[in-house]
Amino acid sequence: MASATRTNRTTRTPSPGRRPSSPASLWRSSVGKKAVMAVSGLVMLAYLVAHMLGNLKVFFGPDDINGYAHWLRTVGEPFLHHGWFLWLARLVLLAAVLAHGTAAYQLSRRDLRARPVKYAHRRPRATYATRTMRWGGVILGLFVVWHILDLTTLTVNPAAEEGHPYQNIVASFSTWYSGAVYCLAMLALGLHVRHGFWSAAQTLGVNNPRRDRALKLGANALALLLTAGFLSVPVAVMAGLVR
Repeated sequence: MASATRTNRTTRTPSPGRRPSSPASLWRSSVGKKAVMAVSGLVMLAYLVAHMLGNLKVFFGPDDINGYAHWLRTVGEPFLHHGWFLWLARLVLLAAVLAHGTAAYQLSRRDLRARPVKYAHRRPRATYATRTMRWGGVILGLFVVWHILDLTTLTVNPAAEEGHPYQNIVASFSTWYSGAVYCLAMLALGLHVRHGFWSAAQTLGVNNPRRDRALKLGANALALLLTAGFLSVPVAVMAGLVR
């Protein structure tokens, strides 16, 4: 009897409905795509905080922010060559943006396929940020392209000068259309961060009834801080405080 039981245990095979998990199967699942969105979103959020703090150096004058821009190109020397750190950071950020956008698009298409017929009676969403999450992502994607052309490649900046970020920022926000584009995008960013931070906490299992209030307050505070910090630069230039 014991040997028969032992034989049954050793010859038992996994049920046909269960498969070993793998990165590919995880990516194909909705849970996996949401996890990718959460992790990539946190990577972009860390970049945004660092980028905002760097932008605020404009209030300390040209030497401060121009020196900071030069320092970014020398990080890691002599182990890294000049500018390598900056390009590595850009590649990581690009990978996060592509992963985030791809997962968001595929989840959106999956949601539409699961519900091809619209509800007869529309039920209002919980918040404005939830209703505009998808369009906010589109606005931010278009803004990233504009921002790169404006202050990285200097293609659309009317008075750009290579290696002088302070002067380029002032030149860019001295035009009403550049300031308007930037301010609109930063408002969309605030809504996106507010909702995205809370969604990431839910996806990664960080939230629970005892932490929900603190996480929501943290999401609101972080979104407000980033929005105010980024908006302060174009507003200061347009108001003549930075020139």
